[in-house]
Amino acid sequence: MWQKEPVRGFTMKRSDRLFAAAQKLIPGGVNSPVRAWKSVGGTPRFLSRGLGAKVTDVDGRSYVDFVGSWGPLILGHAHPEVVAAVEAAARKGTSFGATTPAEADLAEEIVRAMPAIEKVRFVSSGTEATMSAIRLARAYTGRKYIVKFEGCYHGHADMLLVKAGSGVATLGIPGSAGVPEEVTQFTLALPYNDVAAVELAFEKFSGQIACVIVEPVVGNMGCVPPAPGYLKALREITLRAKTLLILDEVMTGFRLGYGGAQALFSIQPDLTTLGKIIGGGLPVGAYGGKAEIMNLVAPLGPMYQAGTLSGNPLAMAAGLATLRHLRQHSEVYAQLEKSSAALVDGILQSARKKKIPLEASRVGSMFTWFFCDQPVTDWTSAAKSDTRKFARFHRAMLEHGVYLPPSQFEAAFMSTAHTAADIQATIGAAEQVFAGFS
Repeated sequence: MWQKEPVRGFTMKRSDRLFAAAQKLIPGGVNSPVRAWKSVGGTPRFLSRGLGAKVTDVDGRSYVDFVGSWGPLILGHAHPEVVAAVEAAARKGTSFGATTPAEADLAEEIVRAMPAIEKVRFVSSGTEATMSAIRLARAYTGRKYIVKFEGCYHGHADMLLVKAGSGVATLGIPGSAGVPEEVTQFTLALPYNDVAAVELAFEKFSGQIACVIVEPVVGNMGCVPPAPGYLKALREITLRAKTLLILDEVMTGFRLGYGGAQALFSIQPDLTTLGKIIGGGLPVGAYGGKAEIMNLVAPLGPMYQAGTLSGNPLAMAAGLATLRHLRQHSEVYAQLEKSSAALVDGILQSARKKKIPLEASRVGSMFTWFFCDQPVTDWTSAAKSDTRKFARFHRAMLEHGVYLPPSQFEAAFMSTAHTAADIQATIGAAEQVFAGFS
């Protein structure tokens, strides 16, 4: 049974023990850095169950969840259609290292939703997707340089760990040890939302830039939307320079709408990277684009990329069930918009009543509250946020039964499983938390 009321003075037991044991066996006790909660303090909650909009930890305490496995659970935890699809697939076999019918079915669903994608290749993670898309762009153009943007995270491939936001920013790491300068010398990191900087880079490196890769809505320095006309400017600049535009929709794809951010902002990229929702909560990634470009991928062409578990039948089944549900119930996006607006605005108003500096950025069901007194438009403005105040907010909300991303620089997510009662309870919790802020 879900525990709905917060327990004051609750003492962690099993999570403490599990974390202590894990740290002896796993670096930092975690398999992804932000899970260590270093920027917010306290012991990470070890989760044992998720259902709908709630998660339960090993100590039996439940929380309203706005992490959603970092975005893929747009239908909530353990959605019946997704669970049934995975169970049915598992009974037939968990992996074959061979092609299965579900791969073409999911590919068809993606191509139907995104006209810019004529062919798609599945991989097992977003990192693989972005790494492969950039390799493909270099193969297609015969050029070396790539442009990325400060605060945008495109996975942990060596060439992309330059001003990468997200976990790197959370831990205060300038880049990453073990990445040779020679690998990143062809990566140009520019400020997000600054068209003039892009124009200048293209002038300086005329005829040398293979691609521009961008999160159309940034989720890895917190949620930061593009300035009006910014994405269209990137499209115009890249077309003029015969450079490929890669939209990294690992986070935004199928979350901001059935056609992703590219449909929302009417932008047609050359290549798109996907993940998260297309796996329905299971590990997956994909990259796709025009047939002319994708035909360079082996076995048709000379650009090599492979993976034993690519197109895993369980991930394909979960993703197909999720995408079909979203297509057949298009009203969910209006519901997500309404719910997200109510939550974000409600907490923002609560903070302002107490004269607490707080800004909010939201696009659809992605959002972030920044503890600062000016709008966040890029990494420079995001970095001015009061991370200590966010950490205090995070810990206090947790005590009131609300599970938020454990970093100021990560987006939060709404699901269709969140109810009006969940939203009001979360706003009420924030009001109590802010009442105690000095």
